[in-house]
Amino acid sequence: MIKRKKTKQISIGNVKIGGDAPITVQSMCNTDTRDVNATLKQIDELAEAGCEIIRLAILNKDAGEALKDISKKSPIPVVADIHFDYRLAIQAINNGVSALRLNPGNIGKRENVEKVVKLAKQQNIPIRIGINAGSLEKELKDLDISLAEKMVKSAEGHVKILEDLNFDLIKVSLKSSDVPTTIEAYKIFSDKYDYPLHIGLTEAGTLKGGLVKSSVGIGSLLSQGIGDTIRVSLTENPIEEVYAGYAILKSLNLRKKGVNFISCPTCGRTQIKLIELAKKVEERFKNLDANITIATMGCAVNGPGEASHADFGIAGGINEGYVFKKGEIIARVSEDKLDELEFQIKSALDM
Repeated sequence: MIKRKKTKQISIGNVKIGGDAPITVQSMCNTDTRDVNATLKQIDELAEAGCEIIRLAILNKDAGEALKDISKKSPIPVVADIHFDYRLAIQAINNGVSALRLNPGNIGKRENVEKVVKLAKQQNIPIRIGINAGSLEKELKDLDISLAEKMVKSAEGHVKILEDLNFDLIKVSLKSSDVPTTIEAYKIFSDKYDYPLHIGLTEAGTLKGGLVKSSVGIGSLLSQGIGDTIRVSLTENPIEEVYAGYAILKSLNLRKKGVNFISCPTCGRTQIKLIELAKKVEERFKNLDANITIATMGCAVNGPGEASHADFGIAGGINEGYVFKKGEIIARVSEDKLDELEFQIKSALDM
């Protein structure tokens, strides 16, 4: 069993982060924030998929103004992603966001930082310090230390600015596109601070490659008890980020929301179109909010026997298939009716 590091707990809207709260899954809209309808539509879709916190890019005043409607109508807490312009941070707080992603050292004069922090403190708005390996301060780049250590030093500088203003509603991320660098940075910071950590890789890549890098990086940190909220950053529909996030958490037994899918690799014993069937089963049940395991197995050898721990499953035979529940066959159907699994599962769950 993984023993998580107990960090300081903060709240982003009605979602608790850190402490003994569950590790949360978040994503970021790729819509133009100024388009309120399109942004809310995507937020609804992401929330339906299980997203618990959503981040929006706030590029200008028009995007900041759109937050008024978006924050009010969003089913999940909204985080405003802001760079450099303190006025946008103030506008975002006044328009109802639940948190900021803002590096205080990048918004100019101390008096401007103080204005943002004062308002954030009044409204209980947490600030995420987001360190990216590719955009470190110039004075850090020439230091004779590892990139991970430079990232931590950058984070420490921003943290100190907030702490000096008696602000501690802080969450931190230290992201690189390189897996070992990311892991090292988070481990160093986690050993020194108790602030909750948002973990992930940046610029991880497209669906296939990005999933591998993110799973290795995020999974490694989570297995060591590090991490309070995650985003799987992919060059893909952000819904895939949400599904990937839960898959990583479920693989480590850290979350049980939604269906756990298992399936066997194909081999010479397979007499059905297993790859097609496994994809069909996963697609059909991906939004089912039930803590169950569904197996798609290629033959009777790997079916009810090896997948007997599954709550429900389907195993291919010769021109037919077997629907099973906890290792017991409950139905035999012809190959062209293997998707009867859906009916059998819904009947068993009395849905």
